[in-house]
Amino acid sequence: MTQGERRTPARRTVLGAAGAAAVLGASTALPTGTAHADEARGDSRGRGHRSLPVPTVIAHRGASGYRPEHTLGSYRHALDLGAHVIEQDLVPTRDGHLVCRHENDITGTTDVADHPEFASRKTTKSVDGTSYTGWFTEDFTLAELKTLRAKERIPGTRQENTLYDGRWTIPTFEEVLRWADEEGRRRGRDVWLHVETKHPTYFRSLGLGLEERLAKLLRRYGRHRANSPVFLQSFEPSSIQRLAKLVDSPGVVLLSAAASRPWDFVQAGDPRTVADLVTPEGLRWIASYAQGIGPTLDLVIPKDATGRLGTPTTLVRDAHAEGLLLHPYTHRNENSFLPADFRRGTDPTAYGDAFGALKRYLETGIDGIFSDNPDTALLAAADFTAARD
Repeated sequence: MTQGERRTPARRTVLGAAGAAAVLGASTALPTGTAHADEARGDSRGRGHRSLPVPTVIAHRGASGYRPEHTLGSYRHALDLGAHVIEQDLVPTRDGHLVCRHENDITGTTDVADHPEFASRKTTKSVDGTSYTGWFTEDFTLAELKTLRAKERIPGTRQENTLYDGRWTIPTFEEVLRWADEEGRRRGRDVWLHVETKHPTYFRSLGLGLEERLAKLLRRYGRHRANSPVFLQSFEPSSIQRLAKLVDSPGVVLLSAAASRPWDFVQAGDPRTVADLVTPEGLRWIASYAQGIGPTLDLVIPKDATGRLGTPTTLVRDAHAEGLLLHPYTHRNENSFLPADFRRGTDPTAYGDAFGALKRYLETGIDGIFSDNPDTALLAAADFTAARD
């Protein structure tokens, strides 16, 4: 989709046999070719993100329900499970490389605490108004980060994932782009990415602006066009606005709790909250520079005081009226992450009725969903599509 283009609500692609194939791990009917081949043959990917099955299943930080997040192992497993899109979160190193970590605080996702040579790097910082104590990517060179190994972020919940602790290093985004090209050639289809700029205002204040570095890599690997197999996302609208001036790749504005304010709004003195951005007027403003929104699931279906799902809001209808797609976050299988009415038993780490919860969310008409368990989401999407047809 080009900047400012509008789509009508009647734009769904039927999942059908492609969804069933994805569930089995087979290649779905997506455009073939690699980023570099596309660079040579021009703007030939045709329908871009409109070629993706709807509902689209986005592997949240990879298959993070089964492997330590943001590792090549997690990304590869997500593809093997059939995920349509793989997510990356980007933070910078001290020497300006973009690496894939959910946060710049790497205390819980690497073995940095086991490296005595980095003990003095432990510090306390304020990031977007919140204080954190630990080790941070911007205090390490890429060469230093590459001496660390990734590990499971929530081992108490996902004890099986700890089997893979230490198996993979922290990938750079350029490594992921090369990996996606190689996997695309091997699987005969484009490997779609969903790329988030983390804390962009904070990093710009350190002289480590993310957008220009990201745009340079997207151009180098041929993912800078409106129909390139990539989404660009951020919780800071100004980051998506900045990227829209650098590349034509589709942008998605992420939206947190209704009462919250994007950090760039806080810094700029903009009084608007997320509640203002999900009004028709706010969505119209987002549609002037972005192609989608990534709301928290609570903005789609709020929970009541007991944690049970209530009545859907009008967000899906209102966003579609402005031509915006919706990729809400995040589905997970464990009881502790599910709405109260879909939890089963008393063990918070046990799986609940994930299919029941997904059915409720998909029935709202969302265009896709982020999931730590993409195989579960794919089966739910296939069930939903079969029932709808």
